[in-house]
Amino acid sequence: MSRIDIRHAHSLSATSARQAIEEIAKKLQERFDVDYGWDGDTLKFSRSGIDGHIELADQALHVSAKLGFLAAMFKEPIEAEIKRVLKEKF
Repeated sequence: MSRIDIRHAHSLSATSARQAIEEIAKKLQERFDVDYGWDGDTLKFSRSGIDGHIELADQALHVSAKLGFLAAMFKEPIEAEIKRVLKEKF
């Protein structure tokens, strides 16, 4: 099993950051059939072969995911896309 672990600084208010994370989650749901939901300040997401979360802190985000065998083959492009979206939104 492969892992993704990304920490990304941000300067948005908690409300704005939460809205941006929600937008990202909706796109993931549309494109990849990902289920998601909030647990406090953590958005948890999953689908077959992927299980992870985005933790929202005052000045940073922490994206963590476990990738199953098939998803692990695409770890580098998945990680690059996450970083690109975080840079764009935050």
